[in-house]
Amino acid sequence: MQDAQPNNPLHGVKLADIVEALEEHYGWEGLAERIDINCFKNDPSVKSTLKFLRRTPWARSKVEALYIATFCEDNPWIKP
Repeated sequence: MQDAQPNNPLHGVKLADIVEALEEHYGWEGLAERIDINCFKNDPSVKSTLKFLRRTPWARSKVEALYIATFCEDNPWIKP
């Protein structure tokens, strides 16, 4: 089952894990600088951020793209 989506770096990664990893790496202020959404600026929490991202596909796409750019070694957008 692991190779069901071999080209998808987010396969098997939960949204909560993505948000927690990015928050730990950048902090809320750093996330707000990189992605201009209010859930990172005004009283941020993992719970409120997840609620917003689940309802807002464009914001979720930006967060997922930042995660891939930050943590995925096989990033298709960065060529060595």
